[in-house]
Amino acid sequence: MTAKENEKVTQEVAAAVETSVVAATAATAANAATAVEAGAGAVTETKVKTASDFELTVVVPVFNEEESLPKLFTELSRYAQKSSMKVCFLLVNDGSSDRSLQLIEQQVQNSEIFFYVSLQQRCGLTGALKAGFHCVQTPWAGYIDADLQTFPEDFELLWKMRDQGDLICGIRAKRHDSISKKIQSRLANKIRNAITHDGFSDTNCPLKIIKIELACQLPLFSGMHRFLPALTLLLGKKVASTPVRHQERKSGTSKFNFFNRAFSGAFDLLVFVWMRRRYVAPCIGHNNLEIKEGKRID
Repeated sequence: MTAKENEKVTQEVAAAVETSVVAATAATAANAATAVEAGAGAVTETKVKTASDFELTVVVPVFNEEESLPKLFTELSRYAQKSSMKVCFLLVNDGSSDRSLQLIEQQVQNSEIFFYVSLQQRCGLTGALKAGFHCVQTPWAGYIDADLQTFPEDFELLWKMRDQGDLICGIRAKRHDSISKKIQSRLANKIRNAITHDGFSDTNCPLKIIKIELACQLPLFSGMHRFLPALTLLLGKKVASTPVRHQERKSGTSKFNFFNRAFSGAFDLLVFVWMRRRYVAPCIGHNNLEIKEGKRID
């Protein structure tokens, strides 16, 4: 895709997001006005929201992101006010050694949309995602990185496609990374796609939504966050994708470099190949237990 084509796609994505947000804001305002009118003169009891009161829980893995967290809280709060769905955020502190946990605890004290869990020891990105998914209490879980290189508003694009798959992935339309990182990513994606045949050009995009029953079923060993689409297809589920926006990291530093990305990624690919070859998913045939024929056991 040429730079001009990339720019066009990015503009189209931004326009689509703006349209969705405007519609959601109008709907929210209309609902609020109706509620005020219906409840005029009545005394209502204020109820503190719990994590199960929402439709989507966005899991945010956090490891030493004290510089990024203030802006993260601001942007997520701003998005929650105008989103088309009831959304909350679950921050997973993955053994941070800086002030990340302290900042998270301060944020959740007086908020109804922020929740958190803190892991006893560092488990890596896959471990943090796995912990988050198993703590989610809503029908859908989302995923975004704490560095905010993707835009929370683009969850609107994914949410509109939730009827098209069990996992909806963002595809970064225009990468704002260094040239070396772009080359590494493009090469890694080509190699991974040639082996997994999942058909996705950007499986590492940190913007996804997934049905929670699927998220808790995925075999998430260390490093398997790179293969969410392939693992979903392995379980016989549907995956869909849509272009989303991307921007440079504004603060903090990346936890990945050439060596841990290349060597770890290559090893994880071998693990996935082994897993796929050994994976067993029997389908039920004739039976007298009233089980539907063709039912797949994953």
